[in-house]
Amino acid sequence: MAYITITPQDRPLTITAGGTRLGETRNALELKEGSHPPVLYIPRADIDMSLLEKTTRQTTCPHKGLCSYYAIKTPQGPLENAVWSYEAPIPGMEQIAGHLAFYPDKVTLA
Repeated sequence: MAYITITPQDRPLTITAGGTRLGETRNALELKEGSHPPVLYIPRADIDMSLLEKTTRQTTCPHKGLCSYYAIKTPQGPLENAVWSYEAPIPGMEQIAGHLAFYPDKVTLA
């Protein structure tokens, strides 16, 4: 199993995509998995979910479980599969349930 750590982050973050503000948080979780770059997981409660639309894409991670994807609605058009979520993660990863992660080439977290 990959070595995974999850660390709460309380620094303020604003999440934007295509000039659209998706939300703000001080409740992100930083997930580090093996040699992969860290990923910030943002609580759904801190994101305007009306700007996201679930897509049909799904993948499975042996370390986190079934992954669902979302498109982001922007004035320029949808950013397909720009967001992912483990809605029912496997045992040991429950902390990321109810959180969203964003592809850094499509979304800015600053």
